[in-house]
Amino acid sequence: MSELNIPTNRPIDAICLGRAGVDLYAHEANTDMADVSGFAKYVGGASANIAVALAKLGAKPGLISCVSDDGLGRYVCSYLDRMGVDLQGIKVDSSGSRTSLAITEMKPSCCEVVIYRNNAADLTLKGSQIDPDYIAAAKVLIVTGTALSASPSREATLLAIDYARGAGTPVILDLDYRAYSWNSPEDSALYYQLAASRSDIVLGNREEFDVVEYLVDRGNRDDDKTAVRYLQGATQVLIIKAGELGCKIYRRNGECFAHGIFPVTSKKPFGAGDSFIAALVYALLYGHGLHKGVTMGSAAAAINVPATVVPRRRRLSQSSQRFSPSEKCPSENR
Repeated sequence: MSELNIPTNRPIDAICLGRAGVDLYAHEANTDMADVSGFAKYVGGASANIAVALAKLGAKPGLISCVSDDGLGRYVCSYLDRMGVDLQGIKVDSSGSRTSLAITEMKPSCCEVVIYRNNAADLTLKGSQIDPDYIAAAKVLIVTGTALSASPSREATLLAIDYARGAGTPVILDLDYRAYSWNSPEDSALYYQLAASRSDIVLGNREEFDVVEYLVDRGNRDDDKTAVRYLQGATQVLIIKAGELGCKIYRRNGECFAHGIFPVTSKKPFGAGDSFIAALVYALLYGHGLHKGVTMGSAAAAINVPATVVPRRRRLSQSSQRFSPSEKCPSENR
């Protein structure tokens, strides 16, 4: 994907910036929280998940985040280190903040996830803790949007994006919208627009793009219109995900193509998006291109849920065409 001009000969493939926390997954599937016998401990958080997935694929990822000065914070760092994630960008906060905690049922639908993010450690990240030389050592910076939801993390994230632009490090923005993290729809729209305008690739689902457009076109559900609006400034690629309906990919050069899912029987609804991004970025880093990257991302998402493959056709045809404000991307062929 030549438009991104991904630099070579840098020691870190991708730096992820954002949440790193702890997940507790229910032991039993299809069981209500009150009846679960116990939980298994894992590292979670979008940025940590993406970094670990990249490491499992064979890439060299780093992480910029903040964890609490306690056993959970140490567990997160220990796990990431074992997985091969570079920890130069991890900071330990001793102010009394806490590493975020998610407790989940394991159900394919109506799955309750209880999240504790009061005084979250990752949102204490400060601009003074962002090292421009570290970002310049990476081929790509991946920012997850929850990091924009509160200060001082918000300013630190925007500063990291600024450092990346100055260093020629392409920026990938995963909108990663979590309503409970934001004070108001106006705040989320404002800061998402600011970050998106300085990112090379922006991706999220339709509902997340509705959040971004809250101040400029409230109620818009037209993906083509969204693409025309946000393929401006630095942005070269826009990816709008639609769950089981697949996704649509828009490029600055006017190309639009749709990609379906690999249909599976899901056992849980979360984590697929992080797997998608990691596999996509891996493909771009190692020269596989955008089309194959989306295919790899879709496959990784299907593997993540976890699931048993169901032998049926993909929901969307994999077609490609040019688009303009008056033309539709070929996304409804079933």
